[in-house]
Amino acid sequence: MKIGFTESSWSGWQRGKNKGGIVMDMKEVVGRCHILFVCIDSLRYDVAEKEQEQGGTPVLNQYGSWRKCHAPGNFTYPSHQAMFAGFFPIEVGVKNMKQRETLFFSEDIGMGRKAPEGAYRFQGATFVEGLSAEGYETCCIGGLSFFDKRTDVGKVMPGYFQNSYWRPTFGCKVKESPKHQVDFAIQKMEELPVDKKMMMYINISAIHYPNYFYIPGEKKDSVESHAAALCYVDQELGRLFAAFEEKGETFVICCSDHGTCYGEDGYLYHGFNHPIVNTVPYKHFFLARRL
Repeated sequence: MKIGFTESSWSGWQRGKNKGGIVMDMKEVVGRCHILFVCIDSLRYDVAEKEQEQGGTPVLNQYGSWRKCHAPGNFTYPSHQAMFAGFFPIEVGVKNMKQRETLFFSEDIGMGRKAPEGAYRFQGATFVEGLSAEGYETCCIGGLSFFDKRTDVGKVMPGYFQNSYWRPTFGCKVKESPKHQVDFAIQKMEELPVDKKMMMYINISAIHYPNYFYIPGEKKDSVESHAAALCYVDQELGRLFAAFEEKGETFVICCSDHGTCYGEDGYLYHGFNHPIVNTVPYKHFFLARRL
């Protein structure tokens, strides 16, 4: 059985509404909730929305509709560097950066160094490091090669975390990579001391090319195999969310870092500016403790 937040705690964490839903007060969330950041790497907004409407992602559908957002970068590395600094995808329709919803705000840069209402001010190069200073155990479960610590480039972003992990079985060439990543994440949550809060980041690699093998007999990546990969990921996310629910109330950020093309206007994959690459799905939500 799940229980939700009490009316008093919920009202303390929200500050009115914007187009996408609740505007969070992260100063109330930090220190009280586990924080889970799931990046479904390369997920297109149009595919995410279609599967949402057709019921292909029943787990994710439980937690509200996707917001249509602009990505902070057109491939994994720049987009993640922005997000780890607190610059998450910005909702389509926002024309003034100061009007964007800000969850984490660096004390060192931007907007006259005055934190927007509801934002959690952090010190350090990333909000991950800021949460570590607050006593969180920070954990990165990589997927793409940018999280593979066997290379110098692959060491950069995992270096923001106290603990970081990458295995070949987590990579995008392995069909069962979401299962392997979630299995490992669950193990880490089971090992978490009862008096600790977890900040976990997972780079889900399955949507990234190649993904043709999610359709039996297919030999080429396509929008259809992209969608099939998303449906596979959705099945595994249910187990991940349940593991966090067992540990306590959790704030989840779930989004894509960029989209990817399959021949539209002659473009293939990503790393360039195209509306499909620049438009991504985003949502955040709470998981409540299980009884």
